[in-house]
Amino acid sequence: MLEKMADFFSARLAGYEEHQLTCIEGAREFYPFTASLLPRRPGAEILDLGCGTGLELDLYLALNPSASVTGIDLSREMLDELRRKHPGVALLCGSYFDLPLGEDRFDAAVSVESLHHFTREQKVPLYRKLRRSLRPGGFFVLTDYFCETDGQETFFQSELMRLKREQGLADGEFYHYDTPLTVPHETEALREGGFSEVRVMGRWGSTYTLLAEK
Repeated sequence: MLEKMADFFSARLAGYEEHQLTCIEGAREFYPFTASLLPRRPGAEILDLGCGTGLELDLYLALNPSASVTGIDLSREMLDELRRKHPGVALLCGSYFDLPLGEDRFDAAVSVESLHHFTREQKVPLYRKLRRSLRPGGFFVLTDYFCETDGQETFFQSELMRLKREQGLADGEFYHYDTPLTVPHETEALREGGFSEVRVMGRWGSTYTLLAEK
């Protein structure tokens, strides 16, 4: 049975960090690599989409303790754990699709293993909003799980639709099911969202790090 996204992650809080670090290929490399790409300037303002308990933020704040970080997540329990570790981080509980992000506000944004739950159609408007929230010269670091083929991408998306129909689940709610894009399709979505250049910075199995410049 599909679970609502926030309920899925809240129920797995106790083992979440261990799972992320031990069950995802390359995680002990890609979390620090992602953190290393974010600005080191004192007081840099960073937005984290789907921050969870903040594994990438643990590493980034060790590199730049004076950074000002805003984290968004659907799970209040995850955010409570992040707040316990980093009381100075500003936290918003809700959907990054719905919450206002402001304009020319952040030096950089980051998202790790979160956006693979959503479709290209959902992402493009988010990327437009995200781009507007970045200052001139700002950028977005996306580390996420991607499909290797168009066929895999189509299969995952059709399976989610089938499961929702079978379970009588309405649209308008987020359910936990992976619908990753291919890297080329993710790049197209970022460019359609207004980002000027998108580069692959690293790869660990099915996880890639992309850097999208405003």
